[in-house]
Amino acid sequence: MEIKGKIILALPEMSGVSKSGNNWKKREYVLETMETYPKKVHFDFFGERADQYPLNVGEIVTLSFDIESREYNGRWYTGIRGWKAEKEGATAPTPAYGGAPAPPAVDPFTSAPGAPEDDIPF
Repeated sequence: MEIKGKIILALPEMSGVSKSGNNWKKREYVLETMETYPKKVHFDFFGERADQYPLNVGEIVTLSFDIESREYNGRWYTGIRGWKAEKEGATAPTPAYGGAPAPPAVDPFTSAPGAPEDDIPF
């Protein structure tokens, strides 16, 4: 799923060690949609994605996310877990070969681009 909006709050990073001894990291944000009736959406990036997608207050982003729920002591909790964030105005990656795009192919049996057309049927 995707949603677009402005980052209005960036909460401090949280980290720790799980019961199994693995380190974990999480960053939480609040995004406000840009609709007629704006909605605020709390989401997080977990693990290596916390460092992969650092966001700042004021940035416009398109967030790709999953919604997940879990049960704890008979109660259910729902969270929005981001897996990708594209900042508005970010430039597209440049081609690996670094050259200019190839010119369009020209058919040798037709007139050159920009040349006047003939009315000859062959």
